[in-house]
Amino acid sequence: MEPRPTTVQAPIHLRIADAIRMQIERGDLTPGDSLPTLAELSERWSTSINSARGAISLLKAQGLITAGRGRAPIVRIPPGRVVRSSERHQAEKDLAIRPASERATVGEAETNLGMSIDQQKFTAHYDQVSAGNELAELFGIAAEDLVLRRHYESNDLGTGFLLSWSTSYMPVKLVEKNAAILDERNEPWPGGTQHQLLTVGIEIMCIVDHVTARMPTTVEAQLWNLSDGVPLLLCRRISVDADNRTVEISDAEYPADRTDFRFVTPLTEWPKDALKEASAANPSRKR
Repeated sequence: MEPRPTTVQAPIHLRIADAIRMQIERGDLTPGDSLPTLAELSERWSTSINSARGAISLLKAQGLITAGRGRAPIVRIPPGRVVRSSERHQAEKDLAIRPASERATVGEAETNLGMSIDQQKFTAHYDQVSAGNELAELFGIAAEDLVLRRHYESNDLGTGFLLSWSTSYMPVKLVEKNAAILDERNEPWPGGTQHQLLTVGIEIMCIVDHVTARMPTTVEAQLWNLSDGVPLLLCRRISVDADNRTVEISDAEYPADRTDFRFVTPLTEWPKDALKEASAANPSRKR
């Protein structure tokens, strides 16, 4: 017999969890279906209640099932997904130059969440703080210069859970010519930030999105109503104007289980003769 390593059998709770996971992946168990009770699992697998409980805990951690105190575990029902596409930046820019009556009817609630603002509780809180080293470097200003910090939060009126959350920063010197921009009582602002900047002669020409992820804290999981194992996506959006100045930085959080990021990148067309020249220079191409 050839030398071979000793086969290590997976712990029983992992084998139970794997069996259920594969049932879910095959579609034998569908969203909303109930799982066997702990007693049924322990009897079926000839194991202890603690091992069955460990399997359920593992499935919860993988985000495959939902269960709570006093509730039987079920296959997780995925929440509705929100598409956040880079195409919306141009749509928001186009909206900023539309009449006020049109700007007032379209906001994040309608474009991103697919719901009326009347269905949510929207809050905005402004303050002015020193930029600090990180923001100062990004904005190209002094660390002691003031930035307008704006916190935005939307909650579902029916459930109370978070729908959106973000914090935005803009150098006060860039926007102080229009005092209305510094006043949170003017939120929600028809046409959003791009229209605010338009009123002080600033046009956004480039928006850069940096997306990372991390696991939520227990408080964040409660606020967003996140199932176990679901991370938060963190998006830092940097807006640059026609003079290549960073004029706004916005940090937002999105639940990974209900967010679809789509980055659409328009590409400049090659010169018409580029393909012809490349083809002629390729000796392997059949003529």
